[in-house]
Parts: sequence; C-alpha cells; structure tokens
Amino acid sequence: MSEESKKNVNELGQVNISDEVIEIIADISVKEIKGVKGLYGNITSDIAGIFSKKGHTKGVTVEIIDEKAVLNLNIIVDFGVKIPEIAWQVQENVKSAIEAMTDIKVETINVNIAGINFIK
Repeated sequence: MSEESKKNVNELGQVNISDEVIEIIADISVKEIKGVKGLYGNITSDIAGIFSKKGHTKGVTVEIIDEKAVLNLNIIVDFGVKIPEIAWQVQENVKSAIEAMTDIKVETINVNIAGINFIK
C-alpha cells in the first residue's frame, strides 16, 4: 500500500491524498447503508491500531494502482438483509463518495461479508 496518492499536479504544486483519508471516507460511506452493522477488523488491525500513531481504519484496505483505487471492505450485516443488494449499495456509495471527494477513480471495491449481526 502506498503512503500517499499523488493527484492534481499544476503550476502551484501538487495535492497529495493519503490512503488513510480514502479509508476514512470508505468507513463513513459503508456505515451510511441501512442493514450494515459496521466494518470488521481482525486481530492484526487491532494490534496495528494500538501501536500505530495513525488511526488505522479496521476492515478497510486501500491500494492505489496506476492512479486508481482498489479497496477491500470487510463488513458485518444485519440478519435478514439481502446480502447481494447490501453489498451493491456499499460499492456504489463508497465509489461515489471517494470519487466526489478526492477525484481518484475507483477501479475495484471488493466487499467481504465477515459476519452477521443477530442483535436487533
């Protein structure tokens, strides 16, 4: 994963958007979808959050390849929802938010259903 994604080089300089910013946008966008309980982190991301100065976003990984974003999202959905429909809504919402806010094109969003929330 690259530390920064370079964007918008012009006569005044360049604008750099870190991968962490893209992770935060994805995190917020995922949680806007009704039927999604949240993101699922694993023990590695929990430990990284404890020892890292950066606030690592659990359940989201971002990789910039040829100025296009590839995201992997691990989400927890509520019991009883139509999983394919929720996954599609997550992909659409995350893609539109990232592209609108950063001008970085989103190539792929892989949604992994990591768990189901049974508590109402």
